[in-house]
Amino acid sequence: MTEITRKHTGQRMSQIVIHGETIYLAGQVGTAGASVEQQTKDCLAKIDALLAEAGSSKTRILQTVIWLADMKDFAEMNAVWDAWVPEGHAPARACGEAKLAREDLLVEFIVTAAKG
Repeated sequence: MTEITRKHTGQRMSQIVIHGETIYLAGQVGTAGASVEQQTKDCLAKIDALLAEAGSSKTRILQTVIWLADMKDFAEMNAVWDAWVPEGHAPARACGEAKLAREDLLVEFIVTAAKG
């Protein structure tokens, strides 16, 4: 049976779950109240750090799901995303609008990646 490793585990969730060669990250949010641009930068910085800790990097992301509090922020978020994703390594991706946990959160990223 393949081992499951959990890191930064609390009562509600783990920030990192590793099963075999696959890494699952909890939804990452940015600084509440900041602009969509800044919240996106915050999220992506957290993703970089968590993937590094798990033995991976943004070049190994398999899928990203992005939730925006309002789709009017799609272009602003994408400008940051497009500058961050390494050329030739764009993952499968979905982006939709959702009511997030708090009104001052504007974007949330959920990432699945391969180890390595």
